[in-house]
Amino acid sequence: MVATVRILITTDYLTPGDDIDLVLRDRGHHTIHSPAVGERPPGELARLLADADAALFASEPITATMLDNAPALKVIARTRVGYESIDQDAATAHGIYVCNTPGANAHAVAEMTMMLLLMCARRVGETLHSVQHGQWPRHDTGELRASTLGVIGFGPIGRAVVELAHAFGMRILASTNHPDPEYADQYDVTFTSLDDLLGTSDYVSLHARPHPGNARLINARALGIMKDTAYLVNTSRGSLIDETALVDAVQAGTIAGAALDVIDTEPLRIDSPLRGHPNIVVTSHLAGQTREARMNASHVAAQQVLQALDGIEPPHAVNAGRVTRFRGSPATANDSFTTLRAGSKSS
Repeated sequence: MVATVRILITTDYLTPGDDIDLVLRDRGHHTIHSPAVGERPPGELARLLADADAALFASEPITATMLDNAPALKVIARTRVGYESIDQDAATAHGIYVCNTPGANAHAVAEMTMMLLLMCARRVGETLHSVQHGQWPRHDTGELRASTLGVIGFGPIGRAVVELAHAFGMRILASTNHPDPEYADQYDVTFTSLDDLLGTSDYVSLHARPHPGNARLINARALGIMKDTAYLVNTSRGSLIDETALVDAVQAGTIAGAALDVIDTEPLRIDSPLRGHPNIVVTSHLAGQTREARMNASHVAAQQVLQALDGIEPPHAVNAGRVTRFRGSPATANDSFTTLRAGSKSS
């Protein structure tokens, strides 16, 4: 008897009958759409995972307890770059691949970063705030050309930002544990220490991958190093910034302002001090949400699900090399799953 392979899809922009759905169903798999929109009833996500063989996921947290009670689950593919909301240790212990889609939204995020940089340079946030309150300001603004951009993090998005900033004629500094001298020569990038970058840059843009060691990387000390005319831009992760220290720094004139597409807790609460401040622009985590980036990420995620179900280690598994997979022949759309992960039963 052929086992039914059940793929749970929670990404809200993926719908029954779309390209991704057809790709998965053409392989003989059964898709279950349950979009992550708003807060779920308690236990709903755990119940959905309990019956799933694979998951295409948005940003909802997946805990160890959920994974303990999902005996058939073999792969979780995020349709975005981040994967911090998934308990990776628990997934690895259960033999479940956790995948992401690095670089799929790099151009989209880079373009958004440049838009936020331009909003800072031209003081668009302040202008919009003033116009909405009946004023007609004529601010003294600046140009990006010949100014200094400090890029913290040098992955696919950081590099895409560098390329656009180079085209704008900006001087570029970068702080990273993985410098690339050949790339630096091509785009005239100077690698330097974090403190030097903070103290020299007119604009500081965050593109670092979050980990326990860099939580609140931009804290009161870091903000104190920045120039009082400098702006901070974040399209990476909200956890990189101490938001209380940021608000204090902007209000005190320690830095000129900030533009944030990501915050520590989303959505932004109504009473957040980040709201309504004329020198702080906040957008609703839009950087990677272009049609093109969504399709790129979705196709990459779907292909990784299919590879895992076929017994192939996905290329973007963040726990690659640590997962013990199929004990028998790889499973396909026409084969039953023989043995899958330690302690699990055949689907």
